[in-house]
Amino acid sequence: MADLFELVLTLDLCGGLSEEELAELRWHLGLGPQPQALRIVSGFPFVVEGDEGELVVEDHPEPLLGCHGEAYRVGGALVSVLVRKQDARGSAWALTSRQEIHPDDFERTGELLAWLAAKAGEVHRRSDGGVFLGWIRFHEECRPEPLVVRDGVVVWPS
Repeated sequence: MADLFELVLTLDLCGGLSEEELAELRWHLGLGPQPQALRIVSGFPFVVEGDEGELVVEDHPEPLLGCHGEAYRVGGALVSVLVRKQDARGSAWALTSRQEIHPDDFERTGELLAWLAAKAGEVHRRSDGGVFLGWIRFHEECRPEPLVVRDGVVVWPS
């Protein structure tokens, strides 16, 4: 687990979220129960060995930003918070999350982050078309890099 990154999201979401979207987002943040139907990130494939030694792909849903408590490698605490706020157009949401993430989880977490980018408020939209969500840094680095979604895809560190 030495390849961990600190992922920090700080964004405002537009108010047009359905109750189903809010329920799933709360689950991903570790703030609520798992909904029956997952739509934001719908697949959580996990390979296991079957009864006869064959490889079987099962679905193992897990919250992607749901760790709370002491951080393993990046220091401090892991948290996720979602609060209702008022903006000029009515109700909106403020989201902050600090998590540890392994590169093996970039793709699946990227699905959730791309969805968040599509729901992000105007203040997060950059002139180059990217959407700024927060920061990411390798656990041994001091300086974080901007976490941006461009054309629906997260720009992960190389």
